Amino acid sequence: MQLSSSLLAMLASCVAANILPSPEHIFSNPGGNSLSDFRIPTVHESAIMARRIFRLGSIGTLSTVYPSADESSIQSNPSDVAGAPIGLMEYFADCEPDTADPTLLAIDIATSFRNVAAGSNITLSLRWHPPSSSHRYSPTALPRFALIGTLEDIPESKAKDLGLRECFARYHPDSIAWMPGNRIHKSHWVRLVVKDIYWVGGFGDRAYIGWITADDWKSVTAKEINDCRLPGEKSRHWSWPDWLVGGFEL
Repeated sequence: MQLSSSLLAMLASCVAANILPSPEHIFSNPGGNSLSDFRIPTVHESAIMARRIFRLGSIGTLSTVYPSADESSIQSNPSDVAGAPIGLMEYFADCEPDTADPTLLAIDIATSFRNVAAGSNITLSLRWHPPSSSHRYSPTALPRFALIGTLEDIPESKAKDLGLRECFARYHPDSIAWMPGNRIHKSHWVRLVVKDIYWVGGFGDRAYIGWITADDWKSVTAKEINDCRLPGEKSRHWSWPDWLVGGFEL
């Protein structure tokens, strides 16, 4: 792929102005505290960024695997999809900040939840989307990650104690139509109990790429989330629309 002359000129000027790190950062992580030092974030710092993306986000991709041919016939799936992975959009919400386990509204007839019921593993993938009014960023330079875990049912009585209906509706007002007890689809509340996190912070010469433990994920404090700023966030006073973040302090 050839780069345009204008893009090459811009990259050259960035290197000359010490805006971009040199290639040796791919193989080492020099110390230093100033931005010009290009210190690669630590695992914990990456966990903080992941938790902020989780706090500000509301839509991810659930990935599961189709069950065996025998189970597929029960689910009216083609036999040749047995064992094939599938990723589908899904709503989530950060309604249990003490554990940081995503809250999901499981529609029993939905493919992802049927696959899990048949024994599939599951992951929830998220990525950072800067505000449309911010500077344009290459998507490959922005953070993304996958939460790997297991689904755990939340009884309606516990969901009521946790205020899941109110919390989830702040993130997703339209979800009220298919919450438990609706007349359209049978549904119930579940949490994705996070076991491991795979993180890609951006390009490997300036971002951490690798595993984040569940302990690091859960150890992030509310202050760390509130103080963190992701690429494209204007200032501490910038916020997403209320309907998206549900009134959480940013």
